Amino acid sequence: MYKILHKEKLNDVVELMVVHAPHVARKCEPGQFIILRVGDDGERIPLTIADYDREKETITIIYQIVGYSTKALSLLNEGDEITDFVGPLGEPTKLHASKHVIGVAGGVGSAPLYPQLRALAQMGVEVDVIIGGREAQYVLWADEFGKFCKNVYITTDDGSLGRKGFVTQVLADLIEQGEEIDEVIAIGPVPMMKAVVAVTKPHNIKTSVSLNPIMIDGTGMCGCCRVTVDGKIKFACVDGPDFDGLQVDFDELMARQRMFKEEEHQMDEKANRMCNLMGGVQ
Repeated sequence: MYKILHKEKLNDVVELMVVHAPHVARKCEPGQFIILRVGDDGERIPLTIADYDREKETITIIYQIVGYSTKALSLLNEGDEITDFVGPLGEPTKLHASKHVIGVAGGVGSAPLYPQLRALAQMGVEVDVIIGGREAQYVLWADEFGKFCKNVYITTDDGSLGRKGFVTQVLADLIEQGEEIDEVIAIGPVPMMKAVVAVTKPHNIKTSVSLNPIMIDGTGMCGCCRVTVDGKIKFACVDGPDFDGLQVDFDELMARQRMFKEEEHQMDEKANRMCNLMGGVQ
């Protein structure tokens, strides 16, 4: 069992947990993820590591409450224990000692981006970040990024914080202004990452994307995280989750994501009814 040491609500649908997980904390690196399970009959779900503390033996996870399993996780509180917490899994991010890197985060994409940019800053790389959200409450960890990023750019769809618009508009402006960018790291919803690549590709700017949104079982066995990269089939949870964004077939990826939307909705409704009847997850 893995004890929850701290729990924090970041907005109306996103929560943070700090979990005591010594084996994971000792070995994890930026870009890797864990698989957790709530209850003996719970579903295994992958979540990217947002932060870690080797001395305190803790892992920080940030999750959005979108389905049965994350709702079950949300019912736990400080002092409770998570049944399974396995990792680190996936390939660590390949960090390069370049001059200037810009991170682009959408929604909970701030979580996996944070340790990557922090590690680059510790290597002496100048890092900036562009964080986007539908409204102010969905802009995550701007203050934390500000501790090591030279510039923190914020966009919101409704203009409630920072610039009104999308992260891609800020990135495009920086490129047009002649900003020298060695690499862009984009993490967020798949359509956002596709849009970022559409901005960087004409300028041949190295662009890394994290395909953690398409991971399911975390081992590659289910095959649902298949993605075509440079004409070759890869598995996000085994070969990634980080890939060369300029080589990812986003159209195929997004089509696969839509294949079982109706079935997912039906299962989520059924699971919610069961959860309500049982008074929560035991």
